Amino acid sequence: MAGIISYGSYVPVYRIRAEEIARVHGKNADFIKKELLIDEKSVPGHDEDSLTMGVEATLNALRRVGIDRKKIGAVYSGSESPVYAVKPNASIISEVLGASNCTSADIEFACKAGTAGMQMCLGLAKARFIEYGIAIGSDTSQAAPGDILEFTASAGAASFIIGSNKAEVIAELEEMNSVSSDTPDFWRRNMEKYPQHAERFTGEPAYFRHLVDCTRLLMKKAKVSVKDISHVAFHTPNGKFPLRAGKILGFSDKQLESNLIVAKIGNTYSAASMLVLTDILDKAKPNERILLTSFGSGAGSDSFLFKVTNNIKKLRAAKTTRQYIEEKEYVDYSKYCKITGVIQ
Repeated sequence: MAGIISYGSYVPVYRIRAEEIARVHGKNADFIKKELLIDEKSVPGHDEDSLTMGVEATLNALRRVGIDRKKIGAVYSGSESPVYAVKPNASIISEVLGASNCTSADIEFACKAGTAGMQMCLGLAKARFIEYGIAIGSDTSQAAPGDILEFTASAGAASFIIGSNKAEVIAELEEMNSVSSDTPDFWRRNMEKYPQHAERFTGEPAYFRHLVDCTRLLMKKAKVSVKDISHVAFHTPNGKFPLRAGKILGFSDKQLESNLIVAKIGNTYSAASMLVLTDILDKAKPNERILLTSFGSGAGSDSFLFKVTNNIKKLRAAKTTRQYIEEKEYVDYSKYCKITGVIQ
């Protein structure tokens, strides 16, 4: 077997309201909020980036379990906003953890880079090449001033400790599936500051095609139906997309409720679906099934089916995702620009 041993999350304390961004650009905040189902988004602090947030999320994961850090055999960091153009976040994180005798790498696949890291760790753990692996999704996402993405592009991180010890696994992997294609819905050329997007490709040909198809294939492989699943975690580029995808697949509002955290923190890119999973694990009970499907522009999706075990009761207390969401301080657009460097 292989699965999740522990998990951790991190969301910066700063927030900016949709109304504040709309005010500066002369846009209709009510229309934006209705279209995107986003009330506010997280903003990284002056001293925060994808590396520091990845470390914080991983430390939270380690607080929940008592593992020997020297037995961590892999650290993979997924992000589209790494600290350096040439120098990995992952090796720095492994050094911070005292786990330098491991394989490490940064992974890039837009917003599904973190779940790609989960797949790699699950495979290595199941094959017994490693005892523990750490998969991180962390981003301080960017958007051009006034672009529709500016209302959603935010910051956050999620980290998962993966292993194969039956006595430690809190969520056992039952099935896994992926799809990929060359779909040009979102991209950023080298040295460009902000990404570009082809709006007509963002919905049907990109997000819904990949996420829905990948989920259906996973459920077919696992021989499960909608009623067999307790919680669903989808990629959350906004509030509307995961809810619509869920309805297409036949899931209920209750099964999809954790996806609604996006309304209060925005789109954390590589961390997005993984943060939804952390929120689910904060409340999950033994024998419940959790379905996770990420989406990355370019484009592709990864799907996972986990079954919660009794070991989840053994986890130590750590800061929950909801606690991070509720702990916040609002900033105006001027401070937002100074913190993030939105306007040069």
